[in-house]
Amino acid sequence: MDGGTLQDRISRGMGTAARRLGSPYVVYRPQGPACPLQPANRIIQLCATFSSGSQLFRSASGYGGLLWTGVFDGAYTSSGDYLSDCRATYFIAAQRQLLPIQCVRTNGTITISRTAPAAFSAYSGFVLESAAPIISGWPACLRILHATTRGASPESRFGVWTILLPTLPMCPQVEDIINDDAGRSFSIAAAELSDLGWRLVARQISG
Repeated sequence: MDGGTLQDRISRGMGTAARRLGSPYVVYRPQGPACPLQPANRIIQLCATFSSGSQLFRSASGYGGLLWTGVFDGAYTSSGDYLSDCRATYFIAAQRQLLPIQCVRTNGTITISRTAPAAFSAYSGFVLESAAPIISGWPACLRILHATTRGASPESRFGVWTILLPTLPMCPQVEDIINDDAGRSFSIAAAELSDLGWRLVARQISG
């Protein structure tokens, strides 16, 4: 049996399991830099369920335990797709042949903006009012890495966050500005693109 045939049987099996155990999710495939979950990006509805930390899926690793294993028919999906229902939204971080589908559950929506170089002030080197969006309305996973203690400088008192995203149509850069739907602002300190998508390290600067 060749790899393609085996993968097809695995996908069919996962689809059968999802129909028994899961619930309907809408699959979106981003097209362009804005609002990947808009109706025009909808490609299919399928049943899915997600596993985190169970013995069955211990082979899924990475991102410090933030990865979930997706159980659904992967014949209709690919890396970077979003799956959403009324309770949760996931993006597919990695979908490799013959391996579990690795997903990330999102908990916020972000916009990334890029600013022109500005003179450095006493508190910040960023002029938020001059920032122009490069992507907008993207569901992402935001997790705080560590919080600063009392006595920290004003520009660092909010702490440092990690932000996970799928592959994007525009590449984030250091010092790009992130705004989320909770009213917070961040400055990107590091940006890494791997087989699992983008991992951003960002300093919160307001909110």
